[in-house]
Amino acid sequence: MDYWSDVLSRITPVLHCSIPPVSVLAAAWQTVPSAYGWLGLCGGYALVMLFTPVRQALGDGLHCLRRYQRIWIAFAILGFGYFLFQFVTFTPIRNLADLEPSQITSLPQWAWPRLSEVWRETPLPALEGVAGIFDNATTTYPLSAIAAVLMIVNWRGLHSALVRALRKRYGFWGCLVYLILLLSALASLLKPIVFWRLPEWSGLVPAAGLMRISAAVDGTAFIFEYLLGVYIQVYLIIVCLAWTKGVSFEQGELFRFAMRRFSYVLEWAGIVVAVSTLILRLPLVLSYFVNIPGVLDYLPIARLLISGLIIAFCSVQISLALHNETLFEAMSAHVYFVQKNAGRLAWFLLICGIHFYGITLCDAILRGAIGDRLGALFLWKFSFASVRGIVTGWLLASWVCLFRQCETGRIHQEKWIQY
Repeated sequence: MDYWSDVLSRITPVLHCSIPPVSVLAAAWQTVPSAYGWLGLCGGYALVMLFTPVRQALGDGLHCLRRYQRIWIAFAILGFGYFLFQFVTFTPIRNLADLEPSQITSLPQWAWPRLSEVWRETPLPALEGVAGIFDNATTTYPLSAIAAVLMIVNWRGLHSALVRALRKRYGFWGCLVYLILLLSALASLLKPIVFWRLPEWSGLVPAAGLMRISAAVDGTAFIFEYLLGVYIQVYLIIVCLAWTKGVSFEQGELFRFAMRRFSYVLEWAGIVVAVSTLILRLPLVLSYFVNIPGVLDYLPIARLLISGLIIAFCSVQISLALHNETLFEAMSAHVYFVQKNAGRLAWFLLICGIHFYGITLCDAILRGAIGDRLGALFLWKFSFASVRGIVTGWLLASWVCLFRQCETGRIHQEKWIQY
């Protein structure tokens, strides 16, 4: 009784100060013995996973992930590639002492941050992770430069498949879309070179000019990087679809088939690109040419709005990927889907939120504890990329299974692409 009186006495001042609820929970967490806290956390997680109405889809997603491990490996490779680029660019290793194994063996001496110190930086990345399940689950840079080369040289006939799909789907406007894709692919090729040579060009071009060039290249390359991520996601959705149907496939044919499906998803992806450019990318690029006060302060709001838009229309992408539909038909189907399956959709979003918040929180805590131990940071980021890849791949496969289970009224009306 004395213990809980002490707990209440420590929490009450927090409540009186009108601190946000998460801060209250963080303060309460600090007062609970660690063993009890972990037992309660694990017990609550087990109850949620056992009694959620979407447990069948989650189980099917695990089976699909075990059958096609390329789903999580693709996400892990892309995530680790982006970290490796950041690590090499912004965290240069000065000597071998930076990678000493003692950095890991000294784990008991690490200064672990409290939950109340890191919780503020986790909700937005977790929300973006949830939105990524329905749009583009990972960044593709710097591997997008390799993908640009493969596309230009017509690897596995993907370039030809893209041209045919755009021509048949959009006619004259397909030429304009293709031109935008080609220019952004070339910008993706230039982007690593620009960042690599930027310091050496400082004597030839003024610093302000260099920043404008790099911002313009980055903004243009974003289009290809994003659409590449969408294509990869469409391909993985088709892989999951093949598992649900119990059919086999030839790899090259599946790549080209996914490209044809991608031509339908492109309508929705174009809207996301336009919104992202207008409220996120364009202000950043313009800030290098004109003075825009506090432009960085609006970025979290812009990211929140984009994530909210994607989640609000969560089934549009997969509907376009699995059916021959126009964007209007897909949005109408989305409204019908939400009306009929609001409960299961809400549960699935909750499950996604729990897992992405959990791994994002672990990442924030461990990064805070690691500090400047580069060897430990490299090992953790490799592990984190693998864990995030598994979680993302599992939830994407589960989403495909859930969508197929919920659309039984439409499943026999599915039309396959004829070209």
